Amino acid sequence: MVTVTDASNSTSSAGASATASATTVSDGSVLTSDFETFLKMLTAQARYQDPLEPIDSTEFASQLAQFSMVEQQVKTNEVLDSVLGALAVQNAAALSTWIGMEARANAPALFSGQAVTLALAPASTADEVALVVRDSAGTEVQRQSVPLGTERLEWDGTGPSGESLPLGLYSFEVESLREGEVILTNAAEVYSRVVEAQAGEDEIVLLLDSGSTVPASAVSALRAP
Repeated sequence: MVTVTDASNSTSSAGASATASATTVSDGSVLTSDFETFLKMLTAQARYQDPLEPIDSTEFASQLAQFSMVEQQVKTNEVLDSVLGALAVQNAAALSTWIGMEARANAPALFSGQAVTLALAPASTADEVALVVRDSAGTEVQRQSVPLGTERLEWDGTGPSGESLPLGLYSFEVESLREGEVILTNAAEVYSRVVEAQAGEDEIVLLLDSGSTVPASAVSALRAP
C-alpha cells in the first residue's frame, strides 16, 4: 500500500486556498488521479500568484520536488502492477503442472475397481509385517501378511474371503511386529490422482480424486498416470 502526501499551498490573489492531505491509496488509478490533481493545483498556484508577492523560490522548489516524487510513485506503481501480472501467470503455470499427476501422500485412497499402489515403511527390526485396511468409517475390513522387505504393494481390493470389497474410500496402516508384539504402526502412503491445485497462503494445496486435500510439501513422490 502506498501513501502519497501532497503539500498545502495557498494563493493570495484569488483569495482561495487548496489543501491536500495525506491519502492512502490501494490501486494505480487512485494514485494517478492524485498525481493529476497535484499537477493542476501546482499550475494554478503559479498562474494566479500575486505579482507583487511572488511564490518564494525555496517553497516552489520544494513543491517541484514533491511533484517529482509523486510522478516517480506513479511509475513505480505501474511497474509493480506489471510484475504482479507476470507472477500471476507463472503461478498459474506452476499449478497446472500438478493436474492429472499421481501424488504419493498419507491420505485415504479411492478404490474404483483398479489396484491402488501403496508405499510401505515397516520397522527394519520387524520379523513380521501386516497390512491393515479400514473403510471410510474406520472399520477394519482386511488384515493381510506382507513379506518382509516389501516397500511397494498393489492392493487390488480383494477381501479376506476372496470377495471384492465395495468401491469407496479406504485407509491403510502397516503393523510391524517382533516376536508377536507390535513395535510400530504407521500409515501406508498411497498414490492418488491430482484433480485440482490451489494456491494457498504459504504453499500449493492439492485436491485428490479421493476428495482429500494435502499440502504439496506432504507429497513424497510424483508419477505420471
